[in-house]
Amino acid sequence: MSTTEDRRRVRSIEQYDLLEHPPRLELLAVVELAAKICGTPMATINLITDTEQHQVAAYGFDGSICRREDSMCAAVLDEDTPLVVPDASRDPRFHDNPFVSGVIGNVRFYASHKLTTLDGVVIGTLCVFDEVPRDLDASQVEALRTLAERIVDVLELTLRSRELAASNERLTSFAGRVSHDLKTPLAGVSMSLELLRDELADRDGVEDASWLLDRAISSSERMAALIDEVLVYASLGGRMGAGPVALDSLLDQVLADLAAPLAGVAVVRDPLPVVVGDAVQLRSVLQNLLDNAAKYRHPDRPLTLAVTSRELDDRWRIEIADNGVGIPEGERERVFAPRVRLTGDDLGSGIGLDTVRRVVQAHGGSVGIVATPGGGTTVWLELAT
Repeated sequence: MSTTEDRRRVRSIEQYDLLEHPPRLELLAVVELAAKICGTPMATINLITDTEQHQVAAYGFDGSICRREDSMCAAVLDEDTPLVVPDASRDPRFHDNPFVSGVIGNVRFYASHKLTTLDGVVIGTLCVFDEVPRDLDASQVEALRTLAERIVDVLELTLRSRELAASNERLTSFAGRVSHDLKTPLAGVSMSLELLRDELADRDGVEDASWLLDRAISSSERMAALIDEVLVYASLGGRMGAGPVALDSLLDQVLADLAAPLAGVAVVRDPLPVVVGDAVQLRSVLQNLLDNAAKYRHPDRPLTLAVTSRELDDRWRIEIADNGVGIPEGERERVFAPRVRLTGDDLGSGIGLDTVRRVVQAHGGSVGIVATPGGGTTVWLELAT
């Protein structure tokens, strides 16, 4: 009959989702390392439920499942670890065990360390064994302890990554629903305002009303753009594609989309490379940076833009330089934080540069800001070749 501790153990094992899948490569690497450090031909990670022992990663033999009552590790789950038994056939805890007596195996040397979760639940062991008696020195015992702790770290990291992926998926789904729910009535408001403006245009003495309508329409358009931006920002936590991405083609698309705000702007451009990544997300990087340049132009000079690239050792450096108002040196790191806008900035949402940072870092790259010679902002990206 299962005890409360058994039920806790089963719940903990289930959340790691290992029992129904092939052995994971990182766990196989750990058990191989344990065997080599301890000088044994065999090692395994055992997860022990209320009824069975599962060898979820094994070195030197094929892992299998056995009854819990036949498990050597299950017999010592409540004992202190590391546990080192030079000759199990002479140990009263194990001499009749089928892994020792020849029914299942002929284990003589046995050493194990419990796997304890962050919640304090013992879910199994890391054990090394041999068919001849032997012993471990102090450094080998300490290594067994360290490797057992690292196994738990791997399991916890995998669990947290899976939870984060699920959370991001829910966030993206929620953002999509909210975007749809907000934009549907907003579209109706915008259409009504435009119809009202067209009707007032045929009447005399309504200049003030028309001006207010133009302002209301402009506000609704900005709100729609902000909704789109929030949706893109939320979706960045989702799965990222990994294929060849022609940055030249993405730049063409972005310049076409920004034809109105960049009308009359001289854009000097180098040939851009093909990189490996997610085309949608990298496009959002170029879109945000060029849109920022359009917004934050200098009032006393026409806007110019230069998009350049050069190959470094193992990466491409892309620079987008403008001659706009610039960003003070002390603010160049802070502007990459979410919802940060500079004093007097009423043009942006405060998430554009954070979007850029998240995408570039997700691609294993880096991003920063320097001043453009003569004034303005240069944003640089470094992406792997």
